[in-house]
Amino acid sequence: MPNKIPFSESKFKQLPIVGIVRGIEAEAAKWVAETYLSCGFYTLEITMNTPGAAEIISTLAKEFPELNIGAGTVCNIEDYQKAKNAGSQFMVTPIIDEEVISTSVKEGIPIFPGAYTPTEIYKAWSLGATAVKVFPATQLGVKYIKDLMGPLNSIKLLPTGGVSKENIQSFFKANVYGVGMGGSLLPKEILASKDLRGLKSHFQAIKGEIQNFLP
Repeated sequence: MPNKIPFSESKFKQLPIVGIVRGIEAEAAKWVAETYLSCGFYTLEITMNTPGAAEIISTLAKEFPELNIGAGTVCNIEDYQKAKNAGSQFMVTPIIDEEVISTSVKEGIPIFPGAYTPTEIYKAWSLGATAVKVFPATQLGVKYIKDLMGPLNSIKLLPTGGVSKENIQSFFKANVYGVGMGGSLLPKEILASKDLRGLKSHFQAIKGEIQNFLP
């Protein structure tokens, strides 16, 4: 049964990080989610190219109702429908797919479409994006975000790709809506060794970097 709890923007704003879970097994996803929540993080994205993604979304949405559980790498309407049927509370794409964006907007599911150039970002926002995922943010970094915020200051930006503990503060200084973090938030070596203490310490260190920007 799909999760009927809607995406909570107020929870997202308490710690505006979308944690990107990609390519891990269902059991690992559960202890990651539990640790994530215990550190005061609230928003997790399961990418649709993760084996068993729909089942993981469904399980996490059911077992962790306090979290915002969404789907990432939603590249087409088929991915969208699978994610929606699994109970995804929000959608994230790496690209602009007008059908996916318009359907998500129509059905009242928050969507963070991926875009890069000013034209793409403006188009995604015009189609009704909740916020625009600037991807990949690695290439031009925070200076690019600052440049975008000049003419596009009314658009909520969610830089993703290349955001790390070392630079996350600079993105928040640029007044972003939030950030997306994958490998830098969930290091492979910590996951492989199931180092819960290490993962908790890592989460807390990242949170500490942006503590002054939190409500």
